[in-house]
Amino acid sequence: MLLTNLIDHTKEHYGEYPFLYYKDKTYTNLEVEKMAKKFSILLRNHDIADGERVVVSIPNCPEVIFAYQGILRSRSIVIPVMHLLHPREIHFILNDSKAKAIITSSQVLPNMIEASKDLAYKPIFIVVDQLENKDVFDGYEIIELYKEIETIENSHELLTDAQESDTAVILYTSGTTGRPKGVMLTHKNLYSSAMSAYELLNDREDAGRGTTLGVLPLAHVYGFTMMNSCFLLGSSVVIFPKFDVDRVFACIEKYNVRAFSAVPAMLYAMVSSPNVDQYDLSSLESVGSGSAALPVAVIHAFKQKFNAEIREGYGLSEAAPTVAAHREGMPIKPGSVGVAIPGVQVRVVDENVTDVPKGEIGELIVKGDNITTGYYGLEEATKKAIKDGWLFTGDLATMDNDEYLYIVDRKNDLIIRGGFNIYPRDLEEVIMSHEAVAEVAVIGIPDERIGEEIVACVVKNPGSIVSEVEIIAYSQQKLAKYKTPKRVVFLQQLPRNGVGKILKRKLREMYETTDFSFS
Repeated sequence: MLLTNLIDHTKEHYGEYPFLYYKDKTYTNLEVEKMAKKFSILLRNHDIADGERVVVSIPNCPEVIFAYQGILRSRSIVIPVMHLLHPREIHFILNDSKAKAIITSSQVLPNMIEASKDLAYKPIFIVVDQLENKDVFDGYEIIELYKEIETIENSHELLTDAQESDTAVILYTSGTTGRPKGVMLTHKNLYSSAMSAYELLNDREDAGRGTTLGVLPLAHVYGFTMMNSCFLLGSSVVIFPKFDVDRVFACIEKYNVRAFSAVPAMLYAMVSSPNVDQYDLSSLESVGSGSAALPVAVIHAFKQKFNAEIREGYGLSEAAPTVAAHREGMPIKPGSVGVAIPGVQVRVVDENVTDVPKGEIGELIVKGDNITTGYYGLEEATKKAIKDGWLFTGDLATMDNDEYLYIVDRKNDLIIRGGFNIYPRDLEEVIMSHEAVAEVAVIGIPDERIGEEIVACVVKNPGSIVSEVEIIAYSQQKLAKYKTPKRVVFLQQLPRNGVGKILKRKLREMYETTDFSFS
């Protein structure tokens, strides 16, 4: 099924119903369809269709969903981009993808214009809210969305044939240096992932209509997972412009929310809140958590306080995104990410791609209709990651006798801070450009509040003087703040193995018990 047909599914099976709640506004599924059609017409009116790439970089709001559906209806390709990224990082994505349009907000527009400088082409900017003074951006084609769509009639929409194998989304997985990769996901990939979620939830006798919370960034694969699953289930979603623990509690009470997805930092905030007793949270049954491992103590504290389960899972962009989860009716094993979801095969293998015995560590590889067709413009990287239909995740895992998976480590040293992916090499390249720095290694240190915190281990050039505060400030001039170190430690030398490779595991062992007072 095409993702654009999911609205037809909701109309056929559920009729008209409230689909989105945002602040004091409610949008039905039919109103979402109407806005998506107008988006599609607007794009085609500006010659944006049939394989063109369109960046969507907006803080959480209904227009993200309208844009996704509208872009797909024009048969274009969505490129979700976190609005918190540094202009240098966004510039790389624009230059690599040749995105013809950028859908954004007035708040983010200056950042987007800065990112578009020195491109060999000029993208069109579509602003989803009101601009106070468009003249200050003279020289750029800026469309104010609602002023244009007021004149658009739905009957003017031109739909062209699309295939399940067509690329629907390109997700960029890294930052400014090296070679970030654009993960191509087809309609089939994303629909397959949504159907697996649907089947898991539909196992319940009381499954179906209900309301969930959209507290995670929509400008990521999560936005598609949530949107598509709600269409299939006939569910509603409360979209949060940003995470606010008291508003989460209030919405659980108001909408009788049974389940939603969050990241460890949010779960920690819920457990730590002094206001929890002011709300009736008895409807809550479970919260899905999948961005980073949760301390078992937090899992137990959450269950004790809310009488609700935390269901950890595992996924990655290349799998659109879900691979494993704790299923309804199966025991929850703390520390495990559950079992493979329906339609997905998993193996834990050694360097010879031979399955390792149960309980032993190996690389997790995955196969299914949800697996990416490859990386945009990167044939060799695609061949390296996908072999005979199996995606080599780069993550080390074990599997027990019940086929529950346990993620042990990340071969690529990825850091997940508050649900956001940070690639150490990006930060290392920035810090290395400082004149006082001879060497640097960036590591993630476990932190109960946000999953992992960033520590930069720096070796200074002989005779150079530089402080922790200076290194952090220097990093924040070049990268999004959440990608910069919380602490900097200075060493005489970095630990290495016999062939000179820096031993980051040794650094983590050195500092994982250090009290850095992150909070």
